[in-house]
Amino acid sequence: MRYKKTVKKAVIPVAGLGTRILPATKAVPKEMLPVVDKPLIQYIVEEALASGIKEIILVTRQGKSAIENHFDSDFELETILEQRGKQEILMMVKHIVRMINIISVRQKYPLGLGHAILCAKPLIFEEPFAVLLPDDLVDSNTPCIGQLIKIFEETKEPVVAVERVSIEKISRYGVIEPEYIKERLYKAKGLIEKPLPEEAPSDLGVIGRYVLTPDIFPILEHIPFGRGGELQLTDALHRYSQMNVVYAYEFEGKRYDAGEKLGYLIANVAFGLKHPELSEKFKKFLKEKIKE
Repeated sequence: MRYKKTVKKAVIPVAGLGTRILPATKAVPKEMLPVVDKPLIQYIVEEALASGIKEIILVTRQGKSAIENHFDSDFELETILEQRGKQEILMMVKHIVRMINIISVRQKYPLGLGHAILCAKPLIFEEPFAVLLPDDLVDSNTPCIGQLIKIFEETKEPVVAVERVSIEKISRYGVIEPEYIKERLYKAKGLIEKPLPEEAPSDLGVIGRYVLTPDIFPILEHIPFGRGGELQLTDALHRYSQMNVVYAYEFEGKRYDAGEKLGYLIANVAFGLKHPELSEKFKKFLKEKIKE
């Protein structure tokens, strides 16, 4: 089915355990870890908002209430800021609350990304939707998911974001079998979840940005559990690609894997160097540190 509606909903799975960044995530959701002065989840929501998204669906679990609280009003905090005359900070806090409409749905069991997407089905109806994974922080002039939405509006077919991946890291990704269409755009003739290097059909790995249609749900409901005993979105997209068209777009920008320790540190440095208030002092500090 070719969907005429534009992409106005985004699904953000936040039910993961954050094991790659323990012990920091033992009591704090990984999505709430700050990159400079904002939690990861806020960057992701801001990316969706800047791309025309009007509604966020969080797929969450027990112990993740801090994420929802971040986007909710805090009367006590706002009152204290008002009384102390901290108007700039107060406006920033109120902006977060007013940012976008957020709905939550529970993923009761950790059964993979495909299962998380399936949990959002009752809230999607017959609309195309975006998927953004908070682990992947993308710095780009045009929001990454916005780039994919543009391709979807042109093709009316599902689109996944891809990037070139080194051979030693290829087994961490879903990998596409590409058919070149034009610069940065490919048809995904197939997708393989975390292949061995010798089995990878290309060096184009899928990152945490997707634009999907409701046609993916019947596939997710019927495919068997895959690698790791989880319901893999990559497997569902592969099956879909054998019957229909899935596009892959080599997005413009720099991606940081903020869901693992080194990537998280690098993201903080990169965004710290761009921060309007901190960049010069931070740059000076780094230069002095390197000389030690």
